[in-house]
Amino acid sequence: MKENIHPEYYETTAQCACGNTVQVGSTKSDIKVEICSKCHPFFTGKQKLIDTAGRIERFRKKYAKFHNQETTTQSG
Repeated sequence: MKENIHPEYYETTAQCACGNTVQVGSTKSDIKVEICSKCHPFFTGKQKLIDTAGRIERFRKKYAKFHNQETTTQSG
């Protein structure tokens, strides 16, 4: 390996917003994350509800108009 071209490597602690800490190796000396395996819905089995601001309902209304138009042209 070439000398003096690689970044510093640290044994550091990654800290999650939920309070969980993990010892990791990194090129950064201090790591803070918003979500980790202790609080992520995939790993905990708990799903957090996300407000979709009515996007699903708007899609269904749009699709219903398309579906109604298609059935009237086929039956006529």
